[in-house]
Amino acid sequence: MSEDSLRLVTVGRTGTGRFTATNARGGTIDFGTGDGTEFTPVELLLAAIGGCTAADVEVSTTRHTEPTEFTVTVSGHKVGDEDGNRMTDLAVSFHVTFPDGAPGDRARAILPRAVAVSHDRLCTVSRTIEAGTPVAVSVEDA
Repeated sequence: MSEDSLRLVTVGRTGTGRFTATNARGGTIDFGTGDGTEFTPVELLLAAIGGCTAADVEVSTTRHTEPTEFTVTVSGHKVGDEDGNRMTDLAVSFHVTFPDGAPGDRARAILPRAVAVSHDRLCTVSRTIEAGTPVAVSVEDA
């Protein structure tokens, strides 16, 4: 694997049930596990799926015109059983509208294919989940 392929996020604890993720470019996002308004880790997973596929579809459709509405809803069920905790029944739903006219017609025509290509080939996040990529964990000496 090349250095260009590496992606890295560091998560630091900021308080009880509160964390901040920092990426290599210095961006941050706060999240938590409690009843606060922050996103939970599971919600961040859903947001990552939606954001990844939304970015793919946006590139294809906005070449023709700007959408008048562009919303992606991602849902799933958090379950825990003898196999442990996980998400099931993940679903991604696009609601995208374009203005009337030839550019909007072109964007509407390619929307289903753009969504399918994102799902089948492009969206790294959902492709990784569907492929079932192993996660290695370790504890380093402090």
